[in-house]
Parts: sequence; C-alpha cells; structure tokens
Amino acid sequence: MKLTVSQFMSLDGVVQAPGGPEEDTDGGFAHGGWSMPWFDPEVMGGAIGAAMADTEVLLFGRRTWQGMAAAWPDRAGDPFADRMNALEKHVVTSTLTAGDLTWTNSHLIDGSDPMPAITALKSRQGGSISVMGSPQLARTLVAAGLVDEYLLMIEPVMLGGGKKIFPADGELRALELVSSATAATGVIVATYRPAAMPPGGMPPMPTLDREG
Repeated sequence: MKLTVSQFMSLDGVVQAPGGPEEDTDGGFAHGGWSMPWFDPEVMGGAIGAAMADTEVLLFGRRTWQGMAAAWPDRAGDPFADRMNALEKHVVTSTLTAGDLTWTNSHLIDGSDPMPAITALKSRQGGSISVMGSPQLARTLVAAGLVDEYLLMIEPVMLGGGKKIFPADGELRALELVSSATAATGVIVATYRPAAMPPGGMPPMPTLDREG
C-alpha cells in the first residue's frame, strides 16, 4: 500500500491546527484555524476528494484521531463524512486504550514501537494509507523513509513558528513534483514523491558580487 501524507501547510512549513482555534495550542500556538480563509472547494476540495477515493486506511496520531473522532460521527449523511466513518482507522498512541476507540473501525497501534505495525500495513495489497494532520507521526514517518507521497496544500500565509512535518536532522531528501494546481485563493496544491538526486548531485552555488 502507498503511504500518503496530506497536509494544509503555511508558506513557512507549519501544519499545526489548520482547522480551529482550540485544535492544538501546544507551544502557545495562537493561530488555530489559519487555513480556513484560503480554502477553495474546487481545487483543494477536488484534490482531497480524489485522495480520499484512493484511501483504504487512515493512520493518525492520538491528538488528530481524537479531534476527528469527536467531529465526523455526528456528520453522518454527508458522503465525505460517511466515507471517513466507514474507513479502517489506526491510531498510534501510548495513552489510549481499546475501550477509548469509540469511532467506528478504529484500531490501536502501540506508540512505544509503532514501526512494525505500520510496516505491516504498508505490506498489504490495496490502495493508500492516508496520514492527515498528525505532525509528530508524519515527521517520524518521513525520518524513517516510509512516506511514498506528499499531498501539500501550501497556503499564502506565514505563521512564524509551530509544528512541522519535516525532520530538522540535516539529512538531504530529494523529491519529484508529480502534479500541481493553483487555487483561486492562491493555494498551491502540489503532489511530491521521493526521488533520487539528479545526476551530478547538488548544483554549485552562484557567486555573488559585492553588491549582492
């Protein structure tokens, strides 16, 4: 199965709390809900719908799962909500128990050592495993080289700090652009996949003159 990380992302790489003021205030984050003014139902909604059509498994961190579990069951009757509610779900957590998993078709992955279970999911035949939000989990998956595709909705706003999905470990990771579209709101919807470095490696840095 293909593992896809889908994110609303600010221009400076922040993915924290795009949906609402109280979604995630860790670190004193004060911009919850920042993504909403730039949402475009045609381009962004179309990309999300297409990704969901290929999704067979949802993979969450604990905080994102709890937010989704509190929201989607009450929206039954909406086609997207019905799809979310019906899909197989896995939550990586060290604090929740099986008795906490009231959202339909949800399963625990032990947060102390999640990689064997995630690798086993990837080894199954089928469509996509989709990671939405869950920045800590996403960052761990990127570092482990388990992400097959990134669906990034890069929005024209800078947040000045917050949670990101890319590890700050000094490692170079090349990507290829698979597709892109620009929404009327200025959001760039871009799909990337891991790629080999171009022949010759990194290009030389240009030489700047003294006026540069």
